Amino acid sequence: MDEKGLGKRLQMARQNAGLTQQALCHKADISYSTLTKIERGAIKAPSIFTIYNIAEALGISLDELMAGTGITHSRSSGKKRSKSGVSFVYFDINGCLVRFFHRAFTRLSDDTGAPADMVETVFWHYNDQVCKGEMNLEEFNQKLTEELGASEPIDWKTYYMEAIEPIPAMHDLVRWAAKYYRIGLLTNIMPGFVSEMLERGMLPDVAYDAIVDSSEVRAIKPEPEIYEIAAERAHCSPAEILFIDDSRANLMAAGKQDWHVLWFDDSRPEEAAERIRNALEPAN
Repeated sequence: MDEKGLGKRLQMARQNAGLTQQALCHKADISYSTLTKIERGAIKAPSIFTIYNIAEALGISLDELMAGTGITHSRSSGKKRSKSGVSFVYFDINGCLVRFFHRAFTRLSDDTGAPADMVETVFWHYNDQVCKGEMNLEEFNQKLTEELGASEPIDWKTYYMEAIEPIPAMHDLVRWAAKYYRIGLLTNIMPGFVSEMLERGMLPDVAYDAIVDSSEVRAIKPEPEIYEIAAERAHCSPAEILFIDDSRANLMAAGKQDWHVLWFDDSRPEEAAERIRNALEPAN
């Protein structure tokens, strides 16, 4: 692996984009220390997720950024195709890879004294705006604090991270699927949550070929735009994509794009994961 080669390509791409190191750090949601070390070639085997974020922020593909560096990722290794023609699998996060965060609503209710139904009403009123990047997390926290009458500022990310739990059966499935297929994440989520979940080990530690974060692409499921973006990043035809989600509305929208879809039943995670694995049996 040529870390110094990657660093030189990154520095050149950043300069061509007219970005300072600080500006790129902000766009890619990475620390200044991490970026400077990558540019110097001081990090051995930098995270593919970090490189992906940098490429996205620079407006270039992962392949362009890593060309000639000797660094490979899962898309370049020999992958298979399922009997139904699937070569790329997208996984939802909330309700599929982690148990949903409803416990956070209960804790917020306890901490603020606001009724639980009021907490949920306020949350869902603004959730789509934050997940779509139309409202930042600080503004959202302020809305929660004001409308719930909290005596102390609310930090939703803290409530969320303490409430979610990995779904072991699905984590095992993702690791298995990554051996045979190109895989990605396709999620309605708030800014910075995916990177923190990866750092905390709340998501499977595999080399994702694409991460479609609604707050970054400024589109949410089930809007057609987010599926179009995801299909472009998968680098394959829509008919080769399988999408796994716990929302039937999101799956129906994906189906309209000619994707394969499978519903994940979070009330029976082991059974649902086994059903998905069977559907992904590689063709001989």
